[in-house]
Amino acid sequence: MKLNMKKTAILLSLLLMAFSASATTPAEQKESKSEVKQHLQNHFKLYGFIRNYFAFDSRESKAGTGDLFYYLPLDNKWNADKSEDLNASPNATLLALTSRVGLDVSGYYYKNVHFGAKFEADFYAGLSSASSAVDLSGNTKVSGTAQMRLRQAYATVTWKDLPLCGEQKAQVGLKMGQAWHPMAADFPHLFSLEVGAPFGPFSRTPQVTMDASLGKNWVLSASAIWQMQYQSAGPSGASASYIKYALTPEVYLGVTYKHKGFLGRLGADILSIKPRNVGENAEGLEVHVKDRKTSLLYYAYLQYNKGMFSFRAKTTYGEGGEHLSLMSGYAKVGELEDGTWQYASLRNSSSWVSFSYGKKWQGVLFAGYMKNLGLADPADADLLSKSGDGKITPDVYFNTNGSTNINQMYRINPQLLYNFGKFSIGLEYQWTAVQYGDYKKVVRMKDGNPVLDDKGKEVKDSYVNKHALATENLHWVGNHRVNMMVKFTF
Repeated sequence: MKLNMKKTAILLSLLLMAFSASATTPAEQKESKSEVKQHLQNHFKLYGFIRNYFAFDSRESKAGTGDLFYYLPLDNKWNADKSEDLNASPNATLLALTSRVGLDVSGYYYKNVHFGAKFEADFYAGLSSASSAVDLSGNTKVSGTAQMRLRQAYATVTWKDLPLCGEQKAQVGLKMGQAWHPMAADFPHLFSLEVGAPFGPFSRTPQVTMDASLGKNWVLSASAIWQMQYQSAGPSGASASYIKYALTPEVYLGVTYKHKGFLGRLGADILSIKPRNVGENAEGLEVHVKDRKTSLLYYAYLQYNKGMFSFRAKTTYGEGGEHLSLMSGYAKVGELEDGTWQYASLRNSSSWVSFSYGKKWQGVLFAGYMKNLGLADPADADLLSKSGDGKITPDVYFNTNGSTNINQMYRINPQLLYNFGKFSIGLEYQWTAVQYGDYKKVVRMKDGNPVLDDKGKEVKDSYVNKHALATENLHWVGNHRVNMMVKFTF
């Protein structure tokens, strides 16, 4: 009996719902749909683009994202009789995997507190690069099927119209989630995927960022940052575990001044990581260790716009920064009896400048320069000599997209774009040159050839640069890249 009553109650409820829906007039239904449409238009904005790249390189290079995110040309790789450089292999690719979709959410508020969010994704995930099995061992191939990956996903809370001095108002905003690193958020005018990296910071990462706008001209910023896709180097390779076990977030502090067409920023970033959690003490016993590596990085950014002309420039100086796509890192410089390792960061100076003019036809010129300044503190020569080749050793931890034997590098990059409404076509030429060398002098060289003694044997030296800076056998390697882009924005 109770079961029948329950069934009867459910049927009555369904009949009432059906009657209510049928009783709604067409005008009311139309008004309801209009309200929903208006709500979506007021609070949600879908955006994105379809983008195709074609890229040609004159030699083997280090590049990510299907070889579209360009870093640098690889060093010479001579065959047995040194008659050919096996890395001098032209190659080309055509891909649309950087097409993007995003959603902005805004317009929700309670009194003077406003709420918003952003979600953004592209389709690179699922692809991987692997060494080719053919004779040209330097070649790589991309395999897999592109899948959607997370780029940005964060929520915002903003307190507006806060009292300041006089008639001026203040505004304080919080950003929580995956977003551009504060030092990477300002880009040159380039349409190429790497937009100036590795001559400037490039990273999207989990964070909590506060921006306090004090009147019309000044903004103070502070961030607590973690790592996800862009990671620190270390004994176990690139990993987010080093900051995980450090128990201290990366901290950024910055100030911005803006007035009419001018904008300037100054910022400092401090990162303290724990490269190892467990090690061996002097007795060979496995124990928890007290490893700690702390680095400080500074940057400055300038921007000026007037009419169709725009100028931008950025420079970074300091220690480390490999987790920001900079060509840097750190090294082990000593050991303690309790098993703890001591570290020193590589110092690095990286800068870029870009100019843009035009709107429908847009011309762009970019120039970047990077200088490796070596370790901030000298290392034990024995620790830097283990590999014997002076290039990659187990005790120097460098950006995985670079090489420890880089002394300096530069890039010249002109571009031409044609913008027709939502449709854009771009063409660029990019020349990137790297000065490679050795920081361990194994064989004495002269004019690119080994020096021989009276018996015809190579003269070997025991010199080691204790700052892990390549100063021996310096030579330049360059790559010509031609990049074309077709893009439709929606």
